[in-house]
Amino acid sequence: MIKESVKVGGFDVEVTFKDIKNLHLRVHPPHGKVTVSSPLFYDLDKVKIYIATKLGWIKKEQQKFLNQLREQPRDYITQETHYFLGAKYLLLVQIGERNRVYIDGDKLVVQTREGADRAYKEKLVYQFYRKELRIRLQRYIEEYSKVMGLEIPDFKIRVMRTKWGACATELKCLWFNIELAKKPLDSIEYVVVHELVHLFERHHNKRFVLLMDEYLPSWRLQKKVLNELALPAYEVK
Repeated sequence: MIKESVKVGGFDVEVTFKDIKNLHLRVHPPHGKVTVSSPLFYDLDKVKIYIATKLGWIKKEQQKFLNQLREQPRDYITQETHYFLGAKYLLLVQIGERNRVYIDGDKLVVQTREGADRAYKEKLVYQFYRKELRIRLQRYIEEYSKVMGLEIPDFKIRVMRTKWGACATELKCLWFNIELAKKPLDSIEYVVVHELVHLFERHHNKRFVLLMDEYLPSWRLQKKVLNELALPAYEVK
């Protein structure tokens, strides 16, 4: 695998040459980073020409990210709005003898020691997100692995700056963005199926689309909904 950095039409583009058959151009959230995956048999000049034909599309995609609603950094104080599984909750911070985060009606309750700072309360909330997201991911992975005739793969949850999920086909392991805990269940389902399908097909080609149509016919709508929701603030540590 060989990496190059080029500038085409004012855009900085990261080009990776690897053992694939076709060129793949992507514009990544949140800042519109541009990448190209290229077959090894293409030279850099040919890749540059290809990028030049896509300048209008690149500009349009970057503008979408600039205009998209973005979450504001949170202070983790009472009455502040937070999201969980697509629903809006008001944060309620309470002093307690032990650390605890739970849902109570329309409240996301954080019980912690007196004097806990913002970073500590954020850590507790994200521990809650991780635990609850793992339950939902496990459920969907087991359900769809059975439908697809797959062995249930390992999966991990982490902070991901540019993706909702990822699939290491060689390791048969999936990764999911912890920010999915804030998104509706349909969005979580879509990302799970998307990554499981990558165990059959690494690339977003015609075969990948056909498999998505087979296993999750509503995937286009679910993808659209997810992509129109607020992007993360990207300040989670």
